[in-house]
Amino acid sequence: MINELPPFAIFFIGALIIPFLRGYLKQAFLLLIPVVAFWNLVNLPEGIYWVVNFLDYKLIFGKVDRMSLVFAYIFTLISFIALLYSIKVKDDSQHVSGLLYGGSAVGAVFAGDFISLFIFWEIMAVTATFIIWASKTKASQNAGMRYLLVHIFGGLCLLIGIIMHVHQTGSIEFGYIGLDSTASYFILLGFGINAAFPILHAWLPDAYPEATFSGTVFLSAFTTKTAVYVLARSFPGTEILIWIGVAMTAFPIFYAVIENNLRRVLSYSLINQVGFMVVGVGIGTQLSLNGTVAHAFCHILYKALLFMSMGAVLHQTGKINATDLGGLYKTMPLTALFCCIGAASISAFPLFSGFVSKSMIVSASGQEGLTIIWFMLIFASAGVFHHSGIKIPYFAFFSHDSGIRTKEPPLNMLIAMGIAAFLCVFIGTFPGHLYNILPYPVDYVPYSGYHIIDQLQLLFFSALAFTLLMLSGNYPAEIRCTNIDFDWFYRKGASAFMWVLRHPLSTVGAKWNAVVFSAIPSFLVWIIKNPKAIGRIAFDSVLMLISTDDRKARLQERIKKELEVYPGDIIRHKPIGFTVLGATLILFAYMLIYYITEMR
Repeated sequence: MINELPPFAIFFIGALIIPFLRGYLKQAFLLLIPVVAFWNLVNLPEGIYWVVNFLDYKLIFGKVDRMSLVFAYIFTLISFIALLYSIKVKDDSQHVSGLLYGGSAVGAVFAGDFISLFIFWEIMAVTATFIIWASKTKASQNAGMRYLLVHIFGGLCLLIGIIMHVHQTGSIEFGYIGLDSTASYFILLGFGINAAFPILHAWLPDAYPEATFSGTVFLSAFTTKTAVYVLARSFPGTEILIWIGVAMTAFPIFYAVIENNLRRVLSYSLINQVGFMVVGVGIGTQLSLNGTVAHAFCHILYKALLFMSMGAVLHQTGKINATDLGGLYKTMPLTALFCCIGAASISAFPLFSGFVSKSMIVSASGQEGLTIIWFMLIFASAGVFHHSGIKIPYFAFFSHDSGIRTKEPPLNMLIAMGIAAFLCVFIGTFPGHLYNILPYPVDYVPYSGYHIIDQLQLLFFSALAFTLLMLSGNYPAEIRCTNIDFDWFYRKGASAFMWVLRHPLSTVGAKWNAVVFSAIPSFLVWIIKNPKAIGRIAFDSVLMLISTDDRKARLQERIKKELEVYPGDIIRHKPIGFTVLGATLILFAYMLIYYITEMR
């Protein structure tokens, strides 16, 4: 039995200790937590560990194999980088939330059963919400609440699917599921919300840009990539994921091009990149799954680098819209350099990390004869270079001079960006180190002459298109505006639903309550005050229907008098003993009849 603590427990315990520390001791302890967790992972052999008996089930908190280890490595590594980047933040709630968020992501990738997976899944949702709320603005409060509601809905879908799946199979083991039952559709929907599937994606660009400059680094790393992991674990080779992934790679491009807020641009770009991973899961071959895992690894690094560079701009200038920035390379040259490295990585330039990971997925689509998918991925790759590779660094650092003169961010932020930038270049230059830890043996050579020339042609023509559009004045202008995403439909739908509840349904409900719970009971109470008198009134009312006019007048007069004196002298009161005796005789008669009937 292994003696090490579960990696998630290291994060959780560390999060509990943080509020009691101060100054440099706290900063050192923050950085020590992911270091200890990573050392734990390096010495963790494959197998099943940390099994806990719960009711009639066994909860597995340590299903360790090559796939789970890769995700745990990068989750722990990015936690260190994000904590270093935010180490001077004085708000303990951000550090605690970040550690719990990262720890729950690590716990999710090692979960061997649905119950423990669901627990970590929900902890991620709650802790991410607190990270969004840490900005303490009205926009962040609203965005965080919307984020929480969406992910509660996703968690409920997942829970419904898990309950149905366990009922059908009798097992809580988390592994391959396949799309062949109602339960599997609910589970896929629960996973898909976290992966930002089309139509269900709006929570991401709505919430991530509202977080603090450092909180977005955490947010960019865990939720969507954990969703990619569980999809790769449970739905590899599911064809519908190919088309979902292709849609994810395509539609964010158009939003990113017209978006003014540069962190929202990166949020849409994040959906685009996750789309490549979902396509890889849908193809389901060893090459595509290796590509998915490798691309998730690389994406976490270069996306965090891009968010850190934009976070540094926001931290130093207080601005993040493209219309407010420009010319910052003069006073923030290192940040500009790091941003360009992240842009080159996400654009899949040779010698940068995206080149050696994304190409595996594109090549897998070609090998499987998915020609349309291949063309769509090529188009999406060009779009990525257009909005993240060019737009982000250009408008932040090299476009019109905004007149802003600031300095570089604090040293800890520069070091964090430098580590991420170094890893992007190192992995892109020496991909064998990444390939060696992938789930399946890798027989893929990214640096072939054909692939390099093909990719460079794609990038240069994309750059030419951007240049021509800018020179001709046809590039979509950067303007101060709010772009409407698909969430407009369900926000309006929710408003319409609430209007229906408050107006027609509330009116009908009030009438129903008045009749059912007030009028009818009052009428019945009125009747039972003197059933004999009611009987006379009812009998006289019936007689009126069949009587002559003269008799009707007399009956009407009599009914009027009866109603005026109602209930009148109800009944002559009897001693309570007679009532008890009567009830006893009735009960005795009932039991006697029942006994005789049963004897027959």
